[in-house]
Amino acid sequence: MKLTRRQLAAVVSATAMAKAQTGQRATAPGDELQIARERMKAAGDALAQHELPMSTEPAFRFKA
Repeated sequence: MKLTRRQLAAVVSATAMAKAQTGQRATAPGDELQIARERMKAAGDALAQHELPMSTEPAFRFKA
């Protein structure tokens, strides 16, 4: 599923509006942290599934 920036902004704002209208309370900061950690782990796992050739990786030392 591909979204443009405008479509993504519309989805995010619609979600915020829906929460405001239904009176849902925001999640606790600890819950948000746990959710963010789970998302980062899922993203890392997804990236680990793809193998990159060595020519794709940047050099270890950058010389100016």
